[in-house]
Amino acid sequence: MTGTGPLAGLRVLEVGHILAGPYATMLLADLGAEVTKVEPPGGDLSRQVSDAYFASLNRGKRSIRLDLAAPAGQDRLHELVREADALLVNLKPSAIRRFGLTYEALRPFNERLVCVALTGWGLEAGDEPAFDYVVQAVTGVAALTGTPDGPPLLPGYSTADNSAGLAAALGLLAQVISGQGGQLDVCLRDVMLSQLNYHAAAWLNEGVAPRRLGGAHTYYVPAQLFPTADGHLALFITHDRFWRSFAAEAGIEGYSTMAERAARRDEVIAAVTKALAADTAAGWEARLRPLGVAAGAVRTLPEALGENPGAVVRAGDHQLVASPFRITGHDPVYGPPPRLGEHGDLA
Repeated sequence: MTGTGPLAGLRVLEVGHILAGPYATMLLADLGAEVTKVEPPGGDLSRQVSDAYFASLNRGKRSIRLDLAAPAGQDRLHELVREADALLVNLKPSAIRRFGLTYEALRPFNERLVCVALTGWGLEAGDEPAFDYVVQAVTGVAALTGTPDGPPLLPGYSTADNSAGLAAALGLLAQVISGQGGQLDVCLRDVMLSQLNYHAAAWLNEGVAPRRLGGAHTYYVPAQLFPTADGHLALFITHDRFWRSFAAEAGIEGYSTMAERAARRDEVIAAVTKALAADTAAGWEARLRPLGVAAGAVRTLPEALGENPGAVVRAGDHQLVASPFRITGHDPVYGPPPRLGEHGDLA
């Protein structure tokens, strides 16, 4: 929307709602793309959650309100398509086809248009509900999360939606760079299975099924959260050099190789837990980081944002988290979220 940045000149249409699709196109807008949000008469459902929620996914965009079920809405859509580089749609497969939002339907209006369908199970699948938490459950993510003797758990944020948004944005740009129009099919299920990469490889190639380890890493020991005298500490030790530095500071002897630590996981975890009880999480972080050991005290989100003021930007009336992309010479300008139909309303 700002006309600056590495994606300046790229024109993207978005027909979507809530999170995955709008997050994908917001990342593109942060990088300079002109993103036009095509909203139904009642607007994106996320407008009903809260103004801050909507802003967190839609800053810097334009908003045009269209009734895609009406002939006039279809005519206006086709006008927009003629001038666009890409269209990202985050709806059910039946709705994508009903509203004519596929490359096959839009090719007569713009042969070079890149069409991305972002769905739960795939464009060729049915319309079964596919909300973030459901996808986490059926792909094995929830089964991996939690303690060994506890129930499966879900992360505290929408990891499937956000991950799928990133994947959709990447796929869109890849096809735009190719110089050819076409249809891309991205779904939440496939994205989450892809992110279980080394777990899936262990099962498929070695017959080793992943276990729920309370957040501990499958291969590296110790690599998990530990209680301390005050608070919890994330400790992530891989190579033996890191272990030697940590063990010397913590007063632990033995377990000198990665293989030994993995084989004697329970002993190592017990020894580390006992040692870390001697200081606070903040104290251990201050002691270990100068040694090159990856360690961090668990913080709340307010604490994390307070420690990283550069990660907070203003977009209109809202304070939001900045784009994760830092590009030399590019200083993003974050536009406000659009009012419904601000750049074109129903006739």
